[in-house]
Amino acid sequence: MAQSSPSPAFSTQIPARLDRLPWSRFHWLVVVALGITWILDGLEVTLVGALSPAIAGADGLDLTATQIGLSGSAYILGAVLGAVIFGRLTDHFGRRKLFTWTIGVYLLATIATGFSWDFTSFLVFRFITGAGIGGEYGAVNSAIQELIPARRRGYTDLAINGSFWVGAALGAMGSLVVLNPVVIDQQLGWRLAFAVGGGLAIVIIWLRRFIPESPRWLMTHGRAAEAEAVIERIEADVARRTGRSIPPHRDLGEIWLRPMRARWLDIARTLFVAYPKRTALCVVLMATQAFCYNAIFFTYAMILTRFYAVEPAAIGWFILPFAAGNFLGPLLLGGLFDSLGRRTMIGLTYGVAGALLCATGWAFAQGWLSATTQTAAWTVIFFFASAGASAAYLTIGESFPLEIRAVTISLFYAFGTLVGGVGGPALFGALIDTGEPDRVMQGYLLGGGLMLAAGVLARRFAVAAERRPLEEVAPPLSQVVQDAP
Repeated sequence: MAQSSPSPAFSTQIPARLDRLPWSRFHWLVVVALGITWILDGLEVTLVGALSPAIAGADGLDLTATQIGLSGSAYILGAVLGAVIFGRLTDHFGRRKLFTWTIGVYLLATIATGFSWDFTSFLVFRFITGAGIGGEYGAVNSAIQELIPARRRGYTDLAINGSFWVGAALGAMGSLVVLNPVVIDQQLGWRLAFAVGGGLAIVIIWLRRFIPESPRWLMTHGRAAEAEAVIERIEADVARRTGRSIPPHRDLGEIWLRPMRARWLDIARTLFVAYPKRTALCVVLMATQAFCYNAIFFTYAMILTRFYAVEPAAIGWFILPFAAGNFLGPLLLGGLFDSLGRRTMIGLTYGVAGALLCATGWAFAQGWLSATTQTAAWTVIFFFASAGASAAYLTIGESFPLEIRAVTISLFYAFGTLVGGVGGPALFGALIDTGEPDRVMQGYLLGGGLMLAAGVLARRFAVAAERRPLEEVAPPLSQVVQDAP
Protein backbone atom coordinates (compact mmCIF):
# COMPACT_ATOMS: atom_id res chain seq x y z
CA MET A 1 0.00 0.00 0.00
CA ALA A 2 1.40 3.37 -0.96
CA GLN A 3 2.01 5.77 1.89
CA SER A 4 0.55 9.25 1.72
CA SER A 5 3.09 11.98 1.07
CA PRO A 6 3.77 14.45 3.89
CA SER A 7 1.99 17.79 3.86
CA PRO A 8 3.94 20.60 2.17
CA ALA A 9 5.76 23.08 4.42
CA PHE A 10 4.69 26.70 4.55
CA SER A 11 5.93 29.87 6.23
CA THR A 12 3.95 32.02 8.67
CA GLN A 13 4.41 35.21 10.67
CA ILE A 14 1.42 34.62 12.94
CA PRO A 15 3.38 34.22 16.23
CA ALA A 16 5.26 37.49 15.65
CA ARG A 17 2.05 39.29 14.66
CA LEU A 18 0.28 38.14 17.83
CA ASP A 19 3.19 39.14 20.07
CA ARG A 20 3.59 42.64 18.63
CA LEU A 21 -0.06 43.66 19.22
CA PRO A 22 -0.70 46.49 21.70
CA TRP A 23 -2.81 45.62 24.74
CA SER A 24 -6.47 46.18 23.96
CA ARG A 25 -10.05 45.38 24.82
CA PHE A 26 -9.63 42.12 22.88
CA HIS A 27 -7.03 40.96 25.39
CA TRP A 28 -9.24 42.00 28.31
CA LEU A 29 -12.03 39.90 26.81
CA VAL A 30 -9.68 36.90 26.66
CA VAL A 31 -8.73 37.44 30.30
CA VAL A 32 -12.32 37.72 31.52
CA ALA A 33 -13.99 35.07 29.35
CA LEU A 34 -11.31 32.44 29.88
CA GLY A 35 -9.90 33.41 33.27
CA ILE A 36 -13.27 33.17 35.01
CA THR A 37 -12.75 29.39 35.02
CA TRP A 38 -10.57 29.70 38.10
CA ILE A 39 -13.18 31.82 39.85
CA LEU A 40 -15.67 29.01 39.26
CA ASP A 41 -13.21 26.42 40.58
CA GLY A 42 -12.55 28.46 43.72
CA LEU A 43 -16.25 29.06 44.23
CA GLU A 44 -16.98 25.37 43.74
CA VAL A 45 -14.33 24.05 46.13
CA THR A 46 -14.94 26.59 48.90
CA LEU A 47 -18.71 26.63 48.74
CA VAL A 48 -19.05 22.85 48.67
CA GLY A 49 -16.70 22.57 51.63
CA ALA A 50 -18.73 25.09 53.60
CA LEU A 51 -22.02 23.49 52.51
CA SER A 52 -20.97 20.01 53.58
CA PRO A 53 -22.79 20.18 56.95
CA ALA A 54 -26.01 21.26 55.23
CA ILE A 55 -25.71 18.62 52.49
CA ALA A 56 -24.97 15.91 55.04
CA GLY A 57 -27.68 16.99 57.49
CA ALA A 58 -31.25 15.81 57.89
CA ASP A 59 -32.46 18.73 55.75
CA GLY A 60 -30.05 17.69 53.02
CA LEU A 61 -29.18 14.20 51.78
CA ASP A 62 -28.51 12.71 55.23
CA LEU A 63 -24.95 11.66 54.42
CA THR A 64 -22.23 10.34 56.70
CA ALA A 65 -18.84 12.02 57.05
CA THR A 66 -17.35 9.18 55.04
CA GLN A 67 -19.79 9.78 52.20
CA ILE A 68 -18.98 13.49 52.18
CA GLY A 69 -15.31 12.58 51.95
CA LEU A 70 -15.99 10.17 49.09
CA SER A 71 -17.86 12.89 47.20
CA GLY A 72 -14.78 15.11 47.51
CA SER A 73 -12.64 12.27 46.19
CA ALA A 74 -15.09 11.80 43.30
CA TYR A 75 -14.68 15.47 42.37
CA ILE A 76 -10.88 15.14 42.41
CA LEU A 77 -10.94 11.89 40.40
CA GLY A 78 -13.25 13.52 37.88
CA ALA A 79 -10.90 16.50 37.57
CA VAL A 80 -7.93 14.19 37.01
CA LEU A 81 -9.60 12.08 34.34
CA GLY A 82 -11.28 15.09 32.75
CA ALA A 83 -7.95 16.90 32.52
CA VAL A 84 -6.22 14.04 30.73
CA ILE A 85 -9.08 13.21 28.34
CA PHE A 86 -10.12 16.76 27.49
CA GLY A 87 -6.51 17.93 27.39
CA ARG A 88 -5.72 15.42 24.67
CA LEU A 89 -8.89 16.40 22.79
CA THR A 90 -7.91 20.09 23.06
CA ASP A 91 -4.70 19.49 21.13
CA HIS A 92 -6.66 17.44 18.58
CA PHE A 93 -9.86 19.48 18.02
CA GLY A 94 -8.74 22.95 19.05
CA ARG A 95 -8.85 25.32 22.03
CA ARG A 96 -12.17 26.96 21.20
CA LYS A 97 -14.23 23.79 20.84
CA LEU A 98 -12.92 22.30 24.04
CA PHE A 99 -13.25 25.33 26.30
CA THR A 100 -16.88 25.42 25.12
CA TRP A 101 -17.47 21.70 25.67
CA THR A 102 -15.86 21.64 29.11
CA ILE A 103 -17.79 24.61 30.48
CA GLY A 104 -20.94 22.97 29.09
CA VAL A 105 -20.15 19.80 31.04
CA TYR A 106 -19.62 21.88 34.17
CA LEU A 107 -22.92 23.74 33.63
CA LEU A 108 -25.06 20.62 33.27
CA ALA A 109 -23.39 18.71 36.10
CA THR A 110 -23.52 21.62 38.54
CA ILE A 111 -27.23 22.23 38.01
CA ALA A 112 -27.85 18.49 38.23
CA THR A 113 -26.02 18.40 41.58
CA GLY A 114 -28.61 20.77 42.98
CA PHE A 115 -31.26 18.15 42.12
CA SER A 116 -29.40 15.22 43.74
CA TRP A 117 -31.79 12.83 45.50
CA ASP A 118 -29.38 10.46 47.26
CA PHE A 119 -25.70 9.74 47.83
CA THR A 120 -25.17 7.91 44.53
CA SER A 121 -26.61 10.70 42.39
CA PHE A 122 -24.62 13.32 44.34
CA LEU A 123 -21.41 11.29 43.85
CA VAL A 124 -21.95 10.92 40.10
CA PHE A 125 -22.76 14.59 39.57
CA ARG A 126 -19.72 15.69 41.59
CA PHE A 127 -17.53 13.41 39.47
CA ILE A 128 -18.86 14.92 36.23
CA THR A 129 -18.51 18.46 37.61
CA GLY A 130 -14.87 17.73 38.39
CA ALA A 131 -14.33 16.38 34.88
CA GLY A 132 -15.59 19.65 33.41
CA ILE A 133 -13.34 21.78 35.62
CA GLY A 134 -10.34 19.51 35.04
CA GLY A 135 -10.85 19.74 31.29
CA GLU A 136 -10.85 23.53 31.50
CA TYR A 137 -7.24 23.68 32.71
CA GLY A 138 -5.60 22.48 29.51
CA ALA A 139 -7.99 24.21 27.10
CA VAL A 140 -8.04 27.57 28.87
CA ASN A 141 -4.36 27.80 29.85
CA SER A 142 -3.16 26.94 26.35
CA ALA A 143 -5.56 29.43 24.73
CA ILE A 144 -4.51 32.23 27.09
CA GLN A 145 -0.81 31.70 26.52
CA GLU A 146 -1.23 31.56 22.74
CA LEU A 147 -3.34 34.73 22.49
CA ILE A 148 -1.55 37.02 24.97
CA PRO A 149 1.55 38.98 23.76
CA ALA A 150 4.85 37.56 25.02
CA ARG A 151 5.81 40.72 26.93
CA ARG A 152 2.73 40.36 29.22
CA ARG A 153 2.26 36.61 29.19
CA GLY A 154 3.70 36.02 32.65
CA TYR A 155 1.72 38.69 34.48
CA THR A 156 -1.53 37.82 32.70
CA ASP A 157 -1.23 34.10 33.32
CA LEU A 158 -0.43 34.58 37.01
CA ALA A 159 -3.24 37.05 37.60
CA ILE A 160 -5.75 34.73 35.92
CA ASN A 161 -4.66 31.65 37.85
CA GLY A 162 -4.71 33.65 41.07
CA SER A 163 -8.36 34.53 40.47
CA PHE A 164 -9.22 31.11 41.92
CA TRP A 165 -9.19 32.94 45.22
CA VAL A 166 -11.75 35.49 44.10
CA GLY A 167 -14.04 32.48 43.71
CA ALA A 168 -12.94 31.20 47.12
CA ALA A 169 -13.87 34.54 48.70
CA LEU A 170 -17.23 34.51 46.94
CA GLY A 171 -17.79 30.97 48.15
CA ALA A 172 -16.94 31.94 51.72
CA MET A 173 -19.35 34.88 51.63
CA GLY A 174 -22.00 32.80 49.93
CA SER A 175 -21.77 30.17 52.65
CA LEU A 176 -22.57 32.82 55.27
CA VAL A 177 -25.84 33.45 53.42
CA VAL A 178 -27.00 29.97 52.43
CA LEU A 179 -26.12 28.51 55.84
CA ASN A 180 -28.16 31.15 57.65
CA PRO A 181 -31.62 29.69 58.39
CA VAL A 182 -32.99 33.19 58.95
CA VAL A 183 -32.21 34.07 55.33
CA ILE A 184 -33.12 30.86 53.51
CA ASP A 185 -34.75 27.50 54.18
CA GLN A 186 -31.93 25.03 54.83
CA GLN A 187 -33.64 22.40 52.67
CA LEU A 188 -33.23 24.70 49.67
CA GLY A 189 -30.11 26.75 50.45
CA TRP A 190 -27.46 24.28 49.29
CA ARG A 191 -29.49 23.36 46.19
CA LEU A 192 -29.83 27.02 45.25
CA ALA A 193 -26.05 27.47 45.55
CA PHE A 194 -25.49 24.89 42.80
CA ALA A 195 -28.13 26.49 40.60
CA VAL A 196 -26.31 29.83 40.88
CA GLY A 197 -23.05 28.14 39.83
CA GLY A 198 -24.76 26.78 36.74
CA GLY A 199 -26.17 30.22 35.96
CA LEU A 200 -22.67 31.72 36.03
CA ALA A 201 -21.56 29.11 33.51
CA ILE A 202 -24.27 30.28 31.10
CA VAL A 203 -22.81 33.80 31.24
CA ILE A 204 -19.34 32.39 30.54
CA ILE A 205 -20.51 30.46 27.49
CA TRP A 206 -22.03 33.67 26.12
CA LEU A 207 -18.75 35.59 26.66
CA ARG A 208 -16.66 32.90 25.03
CA ARG A 209 -18.61 33.24 21.80
CA PHE A 210 -16.36 36.21 21.04
CA ILE A 211 -13.05 34.38 21.58
CA PRO A 212 -11.56 33.05 18.30
CA GLU A 213 -9.69 29.83 17.82
CA SER A 214 -5.98 30.16 18.53
CA PRO A 215 -4.26 31.10 15.23
CA ARG A 216 -1.20 29.28 16.54
CA TRP A 217 -3.18 26.04 16.84
CA LEU A 218 -4.70 26.54 13.39
CA MET A 219 -1.32 27.07 11.71
CA THR A 220 0.17 23.84 13.11
CA HIS A 221 -2.85 21.88 11.91
CA GLY A 222 -2.50 22.90 8.29
CA ARG A 223 -5.28 25.48 8.39
CA ALA A 224 -3.12 28.40 7.34
CA ALA A 225 -5.89 30.28 5.54
CA GLU A 226 -8.15 30.15 8.60
CA ALA A 227 -5.27 31.24 10.83
CA GLU A 228 -4.57 34.18 8.53
CA ALA A 229 -8.23 35.22 8.57
CA VAL A 230 -8.36 35.07 12.39
CA ILE A 231 -5.20 37.12 12.90
CA GLU A 232 -6.44 39.72 10.42
CA ARG A 233 -9.73 40.05 12.35
CA ILE A 234 -7.84 40.38 15.63
CA GLU A 235 -5.52 43.04 14.20
CA ALA A 236 -8.46 44.98 12.78
CA ASP A 237 -10.32 44.80 16.10
CA VAL A 238 -7.25 45.92 18.09
CA ALA A 239 -6.61 48.81 15.67
CA ARG A 240 -10.23 49.96 15.89
CA ARG A 241 -10.41 49.80 19.69
CA THR A 242 -7.00 51.37 20.37
CA GLY A 243 -7.07 53.94 17.56
CA ARG A 244 -3.59 52.80 16.57
CA SER A 245 -2.79 51.44 13.14
CA ILE A 246 -1.05 48.07 13.03
CA PRO A 247 2.25 48.40 11.09
CA PRO A 248 2.83 46.19 8.06
CA HIS A 249 4.22 42.79 8.99
CA ARG A 250 6.60 42.44 6.06
CA ASP A 251 9.71 42.63 8.24
CA LEU A 252 8.50 40.39 11.07
CA GLY A 253 10.18 37.06 11.69
CA GLU A 254 8.62 33.93 10.20
CA ILE A 255 8.79 30.23 10.86
CA TRP A 256 8.34 27.25 8.53
CA LEU A 257 5.93 24.49 9.49
CA ARG A 258 4.89 21.12 8.12
CA PRO A 259 1.54 20.10 9.73
CA MET A 260 1.51 16.91 11.80
CA ARG A 261 -0.59 15.19 14.44
CA ALA A 262 1.22 14.43 17.65
CA ARG A 263 0.84 10.86 18.91
CA TRP A 264 1.25 9.64 22.48
CA LEU A 265 4.69 8.41 21.42
CA ASP A 266 5.56 11.97 20.35
CA ILE A 267 4.33 13.27 23.70
CA ALA A 268 6.43 10.75 25.65
CA ARG A 269 9.50 11.40 23.50
CA THR A 270 9.15 15.17 23.99
CA LEU A 271 8.73 14.94 27.75
CA PHE A 272 11.36 12.35 28.56
CA VAL A 273 13.91 12.57 25.72
CA ALA A 274 13.81 16.12 24.34
CA TYR A 275 13.08 17.96 27.61
CA PRO A 276 13.77 15.66 30.60
CA LYS A 277 14.98 18.51 32.88
CA ARG A 278 11.90 20.62 32.15
CA THR A 279 9.68 17.61 32.80
CA ALA A 280 11.34 16.87 36.14
CA LEU A 281 11.09 20.51 37.22
CA CYS A 282 7.40 20.74 36.28
CA VAL A 283 6.66 17.56 38.25
CA VAL A 284 8.41 19.04 41.30
CA LEU A 285 6.72 22.43 41.02
CA MET A 286 3.22 20.97 40.59
CA ALA A 287 3.56 18.27 43.24
CA THR A 288 4.98 20.54 45.94
CA GLN A 289 2.52 23.40 45.48
CA ALA A 290 -0.43 21.00 45.23
CA PHE A 291 0.65 19.16 48.38
CA CYS A 292 0.98 22.35 50.42
CA TYR A 293 -2.13 24.03 49.04
CA ASN A 294 -4.50 21.15 49.43
CA ALA A 295 -3.04 20.04 52.75
CA ILE A 296 -3.53 23.49 54.28
CA PHE A 297 -6.76 24.52 52.55
CA PHE A 298 -8.70 21.26 52.96
CA THR A 299 -7.82 21.10 56.67
CA TYR A 300 -8.16 24.86 57.27
CA ALA A 301 -11.43 24.54 59.14
CA MET A 302 -10.17 21.59 61.21
CA ILE A 303 -7.23 23.59 62.54
CA LEU A 304 -9.42 26.54 63.48
CA THR A 305 -12.16 24.49 65.12
CA ARG A 306 -10.00 21.94 66.97
CA PHE A 307 -7.10 24.06 68.14
CA TYR A 308 -8.66 27.52 68.37
CA ALA A 309 -12.32 26.65 69.14
CA VAL A 310 -13.66 28.68 66.22
CA GLU A 311 -17.36 28.03 65.54
CA PRO A 312 -17.96 26.24 62.21
CA ALA A 313 -20.43 28.91 61.08
CA ALA A 314 -17.70 31.56 61.42
CA ILE A 315 -15.09 29.78 59.28
CA GLY A 316 -16.01 31.89 56.26
CA TRP A 317 -14.74 35.04 57.98
CA PHE A 318 -11.31 33.44 58.37
CA ILE A 319 -11.22 32.26 54.76
CA LEU A 320 -11.71 35.81 53.42
CA PRO A 321 -8.27 37.24 54.41
CA PHE A 322 -6.60 33.99 53.36
CA ALA A 323 -8.27 34.26 49.93
CA ALA A 324 -7.27 37.94 49.69
CA GLY A 325 -3.61 37.12 50.25
CA ASN A 326 -3.74 34.36 47.66
CA PHE A 327 -5.25 36.67 45.06
CA LEU A 328 -3.05 39.70 45.77
CA GLY A 329 0.18 37.68 45.52
CA PRO A 330 -0.04 36.93 41.77
CA LEU A 331 -1.66 40.31 41.11
CA LEU A 332 1.09 42.36 42.76
CA LEU A 333 4.09 40.14 42.05
CA GLY A 334 3.07 38.97 38.56
CA GLY A 335 4.79 41.81 36.71
CA LEU A 336 8.13 40.82 38.24
CA PHE A 337 7.95 37.44 36.48
CA ASP A 338 8.17 39.37 33.18
CA SER A 339 10.86 41.81 34.34
CA LEU A 340 13.13 40.03 36.86
CA GLY A 341 12.44 36.74 35.13
CA ARG A 342 10.97 33.30 35.74
CA ARG A 343 13.98 31.73 37.44
CA THR A 344 14.43 34.50 39.98
CA MET A 345 10.76 34.90 40.86
CA ILE A 346 9.76 31.22 40.97
CA GLY A 347 12.76 30.47 43.16
CA LEU A 348 11.99 33.46 45.39
CA THR A 349 8.26 32.83 45.83
CA TYR A 350 8.65 29.11 46.50
CA GLY A 351 11.59 29.71 48.84
CA VAL A 352 9.98 32.50 50.89
CA ALA A 353 6.72 30.56 51.20
CA GLY A 354 8.58 27.43 52.31
CA ALA A 355 10.64 29.26 54.92
CA LEU A 356 7.60 31.04 56.34
CA LEU A 357 5.62 27.80 56.44
CA CYS A 358 8.36 26.15 58.51
CA ALA A 359 8.49 29.15 60.86
CA THR A 360 4.71 29.15 61.26
CA GLY A 361 4.72 25.45 62.07
CA TRP A 362 7.25 26.07 64.82
CA ALA A 363 5.24 28.97 66.25
CA PHE A 364 2.07 26.84 66.15
CA ALA A 365 3.75 24.02 68.08
CA GLN A 366 4.97 26.50 70.71
CA GLY A 367 1.44 27.80 71.24
CA TRP A 368 2.36 31.34 70.22
CA LEU A 369 -0.50 31.78 67.75
CA SER A 370 -4.20 32.58 68.05
CA ALA A 371 -6.87 32.01 65.41
CA THR A 372 -6.28 35.57 64.18
CA THR A 373 -2.49 35.42 64.05
CA GLN A 374 -2.59 31.92 62.55
CA THR A 375 -4.81 33.25 59.76
CA ALA A 376 -2.52 36.26 59.32
CA ALA A 377 0.49 33.94 59.00
CA TRP A 378 -1.27 31.79 56.42
CA THR A 379 -2.27 34.92 54.51
CA VAL A 380 1.35 36.10 54.24
CA ILE A 381 2.68 32.63 53.38
CA PHE A 382 0.25 32.11 50.56
CA PHE A 383 0.71 35.63 49.24
CA PHE A 384 4.04 34.26 47.99
CA ALA A 385 2.95 30.63 47.49
CA SER A 386 0.02 31.63 45.29
CA ALA A 387 2.30 33.52 42.90
CA GLY A 388 4.64 30.54 42.77
CA ALA A 389 1.83 28.03 42.25
CA SER A 390 0.35 30.12 39.43
CA ALA A 391 3.81 30.29 37.85
CA ALA A 392 3.92 26.49 37.83
CA TYR A 393 1.05 26.41 35.31
CA LEU A 394 2.75 29.18 33.33
CA THR A 395 6.02 27.23 33.26
CA ILE A 396 4.38 24.04 32.00
CA GLY A 397 2.62 25.83 29.16
CA GLU A 398 5.76 27.62 28.06
CA SER A 399 8.14 24.68 28.38
CA PHE A 400 6.67 22.35 25.76
CA PRO A 401 5.72 22.60 22.07
CA LEU A 402 2.41 23.99 20.88
CA GLU A 403 1.14 20.69 19.46
CA ILE A 404 1.12 19.07 22.94
CA ARG A 405 0.70 22.14 25.13
CA ALA A 406 -2.83 21.39 26.37
CA VAL A 407 -2.21 17.74 27.16
CA THR A 408 1.05 18.46 29.00
CA ILE A 409 -0.66 21.10 31.14
CA SER A 410 -3.41 18.57 31.82
CA LEU A 411 -1.04 15.72 32.65
CA PHE A 412 0.95 17.77 35.16
CA TYR A 413 -2.26 19.21 36.63
CA ALA A 414 -3.64 15.67 37.02
CA PHE A 415 -0.47 14.47 38.69
CA GLY A 416 -0.35 17.43 41.06
CA THR A 417 -4.03 17.07 41.90
CA LEU A 418 -3.62 13.40 42.73
CA VAL A 419 -0.61 14.04 44.95
CA GLY A 420 -2.01 17.14 46.63
CA GLY A 421 -5.68 16.27 46.62
CA VAL A 422 -5.16 12.82 48.11
CA GLY A 423 -1.82 12.69 49.89
CA GLY A 424 -1.69 16.17 51.42
CA PRO A 425 -5.12 16.34 53.09
CA ALA A 426 -4.91 12.70 54.21
CA LEU A 427 -1.56 13.25 55.93
CA PHE A 428 -2.52 16.55 57.56
CA GLY A 429 -5.89 15.16 58.61
CA ALA A 430 -4.17 12.26 60.36
CA LEU A 431 -1.73 14.62 62.10
CA ILE A 432 -4.59 16.90 63.22
CA ASP A 433 -6.53 13.91 64.55
CA THR A 434 -3.70 13.24 67.02
CA GLY A 435 -4.56 16.55 68.71
CA GLU A 436 -0.82 17.15 69.24
CA PRO A 437 0.58 20.45 67.92
CA ASP A 438 4.06 18.92 67.64
CA ARG A 439 2.77 16.32 65.21
CA VAL A 440 1.01 18.96 63.13
CA MET A 441 4.25 20.92 63.07
CA GLN A 442 5.89 17.95 61.33
CA GLY A 443 3.44 18.37 58.47
CA TYR A 444 4.24 22.08 58.23
CA LEU A 445 7.98 21.34 58.18
CA LEU A 446 7.51 18.72 55.47
CA GLY A 447 5.46 21.06 53.30
CA GLY A 448 7.82 23.98 53.88
CA GLY A 449 10.86 21.85 53.16
CA LEU A 450 9.39 20.65 49.88
CA MET A 451 8.66 24.23 48.81
CA LEU A 452 12.22 25.29 49.69
CA ALA A 453 13.67 22.42 47.66
CA ALA A 454 11.44 23.28 44.70
CA GLY A 455 12.55 26.91 44.90
CA VAL A 456 16.21 25.91 44.72
CA LEU A 457 15.57 23.66 41.71
CA ALA A 458 13.57 26.40 39.95
CA ARG A 459 16.38 28.90 40.46
CA ARG A 460 18.72 26.45 38.78
CA PHE A 461 16.63 24.83 36.05
CA ALA A 462 13.60 27.03 35.23
CA VAL A 463 13.42 28.24 31.64
CA ALA A 464 14.12 31.93 31.08
CA ALA A 465 10.93 32.37 29.06
CA GLU A 466 10.14 35.98 29.98
CA ARG A 467 9.21 38.18 27.01
CA ARG A 468 10.21 35.45 24.55
CA PRO A 469 7.88 34.01 21.86
CA LEU A 470 6.49 30.60 22.75
CA GLU A 471 7.97 29.18 19.55
CA GLU A 472 11.45 30.30 20.65
CA VAL A 473 11.15 28.77 24.13
CA ALA A 474 9.87 25.44 22.76
CA PRO A 475 9.93 25.11 18.94
CA PRO A 476 6.82 23.45 17.50
CA LEU A 477 7.14 19.77 16.64
CA SER A 478 5.92 20.70 13.16
CA GLN A 479 8.63 23.31 12.61
CA VAL A 480 11.12 22.62 9.81
CA VAL A 481 14.53 24.15 9.26
CA GLN A 482 14.36 24.20 5.46
CA ASP A 483 12.82 27.19 3.73
CA ALA A 484 11.05 24.95 1.23
CA PRO A 485 9.14 21.68 1.16
